[in-house]
Amino acid sequence: MNREPWASSTQDPTASEHTLHPREESSSPSATEQQQQQQQHQEQQELPDKLCLDSFWSEVETIRQGSGYEAELEERARRDSRQSEEGEQEEQWLADAGLSNLLVSEGAAEDVENAVLLSTLTRTQAEAVQRRLDSYTLSLRKRNKPPPRDVRDIFNSPITQTFGSQHGEGRAQDNMASVAKSPLSVVRTEQQQSGLKEEIFITDVAYCDQAAIFLKQAKLPQSNSRKEEGTLPRVVCPQCRLGVTRVQDLSPGDLKKVRQLALIDMTALSDLLELEVKRQKMSKRKMAESALFGVPLATLLENDQRVKPSTTTPLLLQALLSFLEKKGVESEGILRVPGSQSRIKLLQQTLETTFYSGGVDWDEVSPNDAAALLKKFIRELPSPLLTAEHLNTFSAVRDITELKQKLHMLNLLILLLPEPNRNTLKALLEFLSKVVSRERRNRMTLWAVATIMAPNLFLHKAVPSRLTDGGAEKGHAEKAADIMRLLIRYQDLLWTIPNFLMSQVRKLNENSNRRYQFYDRRIKNLLRKIHTDTRDKPEKNTSEPCRTVKVQVGDLVSSTMEVQVTVTSRASDLLAQFHRQFLRSPDKSKGKLRRNGSTVYPDCAIYEVGGNIGEHCVDPNTHLLDLYNSNPAGEWVIKMRPNASRGL
Repeated sequence: MNREPWASSTQDPTASEHTLHPREESSSPSATEQQQQQQQHQEQQELPDKLCLDSFWSEVETIRQGSGYEAELEERARRDSRQSEEGEQEEQWLADAGLSNLLVSEGAAEDVENAVLLSTLTRTQAEAVQRRLDSYTLSLRKRNKPPPRDVRDIFNSPITQTFGSQHGEGRAQDNMASVAKSPLSVVRTEQQQSGLKEEIFITDVAYCDQAAIFLKQAKLPQSNSRKEEGTLPRVVCPQCRLGVTRVQDLSPGDLKKVRQLALIDMTALSDLLELEVKRQKMSKRKMAESALFGVPLATLLENDQRVKPSTTTPLLLQALLSFLEKKGVESEGILRVPGSQSRIKLLQQTLETTFYSGGVDWDEVSPNDAAALLKKFIRELPSPLLTAEHLNTFSAVRDITELKQKLHMLNLLILLLPEPNRNTLKALLEFLSKVVSRERRNRMTLWAVATIMAPNLFLHKAVPSRLTDGGAEKGHAEKAADIMRLLIRYQDLLWTIPNFLMSQVRKLNENSNRRYQFYDRRIKNLLRKIHTDTRDKPEKNTSEPCRTVKVQVGDLVSSTMEVQVTVTSRASDLLAQFHRQFLRSPDKSKGKLRRNGSTVYPDCAIYEVGGNIGEHCVDPNTHLLDLYNSNPAGEWVIKMRPNASRGL
């Protein structure tokens, strides 16, 4: 087994949101022996089969003793002894992917509904849909029921053909060819020759299509053996002219479409990598009598929003994380050193009775007790933070050999999480990253933090886990901890929406806007004829248009402004022009005065509204001409960000 160090300890604070840098340690010619001794000591500390895994199993034992874990699992095993009805999982999958109409489709309206979504899929994604339908059809035949529609029937219908030849198989082949011709393979070879640890992360092509290309070119090892990984490399995401889209930048309607398409791509990728993605069914459990612990995240947030309407994460979690960031991140052994059980129980009781009234004296709280209570809050959620549906898929990511493929899966899985779970996980990971960044003081490396926190996320009494299997315990422990460190290390990358999903959402919206055309059968043939005459894509607008931008900044500003869009224009330039024109001119002082007499200006952003998008907060690095060409019918609006508008 390769005995390399397992973890990069800190994230470079100067790293951009698209480039993740490992810590770079200074090396001076005068400090040779001392540096070698330090490195050997660090390697001994970070090996997974030594001290860190002892902490892992200590956490597992705490979970078992704390809440009757074994009894709960035995009871669940008895309840789940009967197999679920064949085809049930496929039916649920099709519903989540927005394709449930395929099971009952008989009319033109349903054909249009299916064709709109299917027309945006690549060939690999469509094959994944067909496999789920085939499995569902097989189960119906066993029960002597009529089979559903075939996806190929929908693709070959005149309705789908009218949506454009640039989608389906043709577009998939073009995209996959572009990957094959890209300089990625050259960069990869140069990196291997030079020994540099760097990964290129492409998001313009569907992840499943990239996997298909790599498998075809034997870029991914076919054996089940895996090598132990050393220090995690930095991951470079090529700059996109449309900028980066984060999860919070899209409207709820568009985000729902992202989740449907992400589910299809994740399933297709899992099929190619031979990962098992079967969902676990959760049994109904009694609601906890507590108001804070053991309460569903959605319920807890609903209660918290009565106190603070703008909150997106539980207030209790915010309080614990805020306290630990102030007094705990530099404590040696934080998260690892257990607190006092009696004090932890007393603190929990105090929080239950006086949290919302502000009666907790945090000055008297021990950081180790607060850290133990944080872990207890996470593991006592009625359903896993990573959800029962996807918990096993998160665990299976460790079986993937290539780092990029692991990150592809994790990126898609993050997008599939419900909003409360996704926001809570993000807040937790941001805190854990801060703990790792203070490694020199708290002695908590990335691997140490990952091994301690992994059981609290991956071991849940509502979902059977293989972590308690006898002979394979060590392997499963390393697997869970490795996923945890990837989530901590690459969190900035994982909370972004890949460009190929954004393109599919735009095309899905375009096709949905034209749906009404297909309800009148008399014009189908005419539309088909027009389509054959105008099959080639029109050239994008390469001129420099003048764009009218709406300005809506609460009660401070309500106006319009003209902007000349050039090849070099960026969204940040437009925002700078807005500040000069509306917020800083002598006769239009629209800032809000603070008590000390200074002026604070609202935190504004450019939003793309309408056309082929619902609402999209534009990244400051976006090139405006490319944005205009991607959505000519959309409007641009400058307004305050949601959090900023609540604060003014």
